[in-house]
Amino acid sequence: MSYQDHISQIGQLVRTKNGTWDGIDAESVARMRLQNRFRTGLDIARYTAKIMREDMAAYDANPALYTQSLGCWHGFIAQQKMISIKKHFGDTKRKYLYLSGWMVAALRSEFGPLPDQSMHEKTSVPALIEELYTFLRQADSRELNLLFRELDAARSASDLAKEKATLDKIENFQTHVVPIIADIDAGFGNAEATYLLAKKMIEAGACALQIENQVSDEKQCGHQDGKVTVPHEDFLAKVRACRYAFLELGVEDGIIVTRTDSLGAGLTKQIAVSHTPGDIGDQYNSFLDCEEIDPATARNGDVIINRNGKMLRPKRLPSNLFQFRPGTGEDRCVLDCITSLQNGADLLWIETEKPHVEQIAGMMDRVREVFPNAKLVYNNSPSFNWTLNFRQQVYDAMQAEGLDVSAYDRADLMSAKYDDTELGEQADKRIRTFQADGAKRAGIFHHLITLPTYHTAALSTDNLAKEYFGDAGMLGYVLGVQRQEIRQGIACVKHQNMSGSDIGDDHKEYFAGEAALKAGGAHNTMNQFG
Repeated sequence: MSYQDHISQIGQLVRTKNGTWDGIDAESVARMRLQNRFRTGLDIARYTAKIMREDMAAYDANPALYTQSLGCWHGFIAQQKMISIKKHFGDTKRKYLYLSGWMVAALRSEFGPLPDQSMHEKTSVPALIEELYTFLRQADSRELNLLFRELDAARSASDLAKEKATLDKIENFQTHVVPIIADIDAGFGNAEATYLLAKKMIEAGACALQIENQVSDEKQCGHQDGKVTVPHEDFLAKVRACRYAFLELGVEDGIIVTRTDSLGAGLTKQIAVSHTPGDIGDQYNSFLDCEEIDPATARNGDVIINRNGKMLRPKRLPSNLFQFRPGTGEDRCVLDCITSLQNGADLLWIETEKPHVEQIAGMMDRVREVFPNAKLVYNNSPSFNWTLNFRQQVYDAMQAEGLDVSAYDRADLMSAKYDDTELGEQADKRIRTFQADGAKRAGIFHHLITLPTYHTAALSTDNLAKEYFGDAGMLGYVLGVQRQEIRQGIACVKHQNMSGSDIGDDHKEYFAGEAALKAGGAHNTMNQFG
């Protein structure tokens, strides 16, 4: 409904109340309605799922139209990110949010900082989703409030052109609310636990859930050692649990991202159930590191697999885990991806140990032989040393081409002395185009950085502390923060406005008229910022 339609509808409603609602201003109600477009998290989930589906179709037609996100660990961080995107690019097309389980564990757990091992309270995940969208909705409210004030000023000045232009901005306002891909880890328990948590996350606004094939009670960060995967049927039960949650809540376009950690996971806790040769359980077990045995020499407690008439004993570690054969990670990833897509997954996630387009493409080429439109969500992880990885890739390429690399020490390529060299510049060029290259060559629909705002908060705080507590004193804050905010047009330099002070003032006027006691008068120091 348009702004004018809201005004008309409320005006008619007020007139039916025989004068008892004459203190209600229809245009004020219309403004409050536009500032509260999304009434529930499910409204958000349905709206953003549609956006993601449209973006996926657009990517299928043109891989240059890939999508991106940054991980956000607080609502304010997400809010400032989206305000910045709208300021610099004019719209939020193909820009999402990512909710990282790592950052929930490290920053939002009641236990305090924890490793990424699913030890944090699972309720903290939907709580953060709700918080992220609360701040994004507040960004909508704030920006619309500025437009409403601009409209009032134009009317007061009888500036009809300005009034029309501002009304057009109001009618065509683009929300800060965008899709979120939310990390449900390995499901925090069995399939029923996964379903219950998925419902809470969707009700909070998540349109896309990312779930991984690790054992939930042995879950590790994707870039740590000791990862343990589960047989496909166990994982697919959780995938179906997520789909049931979406369907129960009426989010029929909900997106499931299935992540495989098999490339770096050499262990399994279970031998898969197999009924016939070549079934999915048999394929999972075929990667186990086994030794052929004579039944007569079997040891007490041995687990025995019968394959093609041979008796095989999977190698079991003291931890009671079974290990896969070395070198089978890529084959297991491909099987994981194909099996997930065959069972309702919408997007894939292959967790790799380095950012290498051809490594990713090599696996995706095999998946796309079965599913031509298979698409990846890819973690542009801060766990990778991007500078070193890409300098080594360029070094290896130069060496393969027969070029002279004697000026470079491959083991020391992180050194600043290589920053302005041909190798360093070529590596930076590859980093700059990595996302576009991966989208075109390796089927990467969505590029995300899991933990960027964790690192930016640490870096900016370190720089401020060094200056403020050092010789610069207050100048350290003014030079490094406030002057930059003013000159770069950072909205939160007016922190009172950002926190909702002006919105509150306008509400006071709606409720009390001229008797309202406002905070934004002539003596408000925020006026110093113009």
